Amino acid sequence: METGMLNQSVAWAIIFSGVFLWVGMLTGVWKYYQIRHSPQARAHYYVDIAHRSSLLYAPASLIIAVLAYFSVWSEGLNLIFVLINLFFFSFSILSYVLYGWLKDTTNQFKQPHQMGRWHLPKWMLSSAMIFLVIGELGATVGLLLGTMRGLGKF
Repeated sequence: METGMLNQSVAWAIIFSGVFLWVGMLTGVWKYYQIRHSPQARAHYYVDIAHRSSLLYAPASLIIAVLAYFSVWSEGLNLIFVLINLFFFSFSILSYVLYGWLKDTTNQFKQPHQMGRWHLPKWMLSSAMIFLVIGELGATVGLLLGTMRGLGKF
């Protein structure tokens, strides 16, 4: 199959899989640099999380691509499901990178919620986590159900 024949939902998931892999490699270099220059031979907690999560979201995005490929739902609905997942994957990685860059916390849920010089309202982090959970779980189950129907298993 030519890449031009892939649906947008599948193509975006594949592209972001590569982006997440690349970000995982970049944050790996950053992690190594911090380990080499730390008296404790450790990178900042969120640099490590950014590195690992990027590397985990890369194959997760490929799984999302496969689910979108086999899903029987309309391309528009599949694209929405894929973009919701990619948005929240990206949001998570970017927040980890920011916390690693600022070195302001080792627990983003510790109160008061700190981001650099700013204290974030409690509702902001809680709302972001609720939207992330609902978005990722909902979008993924949507793709999974579409795939199960597409494969004749539901």
